[in-house]
Amino acid sequence: MLSIKVDREIELHLLQTYHADELFWLVESNRDYLRTWLPWVDNMLAVEQFHLAIDMWQKQFQQKQGFHLAIRYRGILAGCISLQGVDWFNSQASIGYYLIEKMQGKGIITRGIQAVISYAFFKLGLNRIEVRCGRDNFKSQAIPEKFGFKKEGMIRDGEFLNGRYHDLIVYGLLSREWQQKLGRLIR
Repeated sequence: MLSIKVDREIELHLLQTYHADELFWLVESNRDYLRTWLPWVDNMLAVEQFHLAIDMWQKQFQQKQGFHLAIRYRGILAGCISLQGVDWFNSQASIGYYLIEKMQGKGIITRGIQAVISYAFFKLGLNRIEVRCGRDNFKSQAIPEKFGFKKEGMIRDGEFLNGRYHDLIVYGLLSREWQQKLGRLIR
């Protein structure tokens, strides 16, 4: 089972079916906040749907196509980070993430994403990671920008959310850029 200890406060764990109840209640109790930028939230209305989703994510992991990790902050489920759409031929994947509102401002996503980027580049050997953010989702955009992702363009009407289409900004980061950034941080 994949598990990444980020630091003394944060651990990332591969979601298992026994997490379905906890994940459902995390989403249910934060539905209004999460639905602002996550199109799937309004469709996940029962624990059984999370069982099915987690089963699908486990198959993805077994087939080396990606993973969905629970973010635990001081032992409490705070959100999730995923590596999805792994394309081994082109050595690339996408990262997605969300955090509940009351856990914002603690550096949780920043530290978790940093660990997943390093895992993807150094353990999996990927060459490119992509992040897509809503054009008006400035909090989400701050993450790839902080880590040196390059803004590569916009997908017009790239996602259907809350009854309308909205644009997505595409960010990309290459393994060599990440290695250079880490080298500057160590010096």
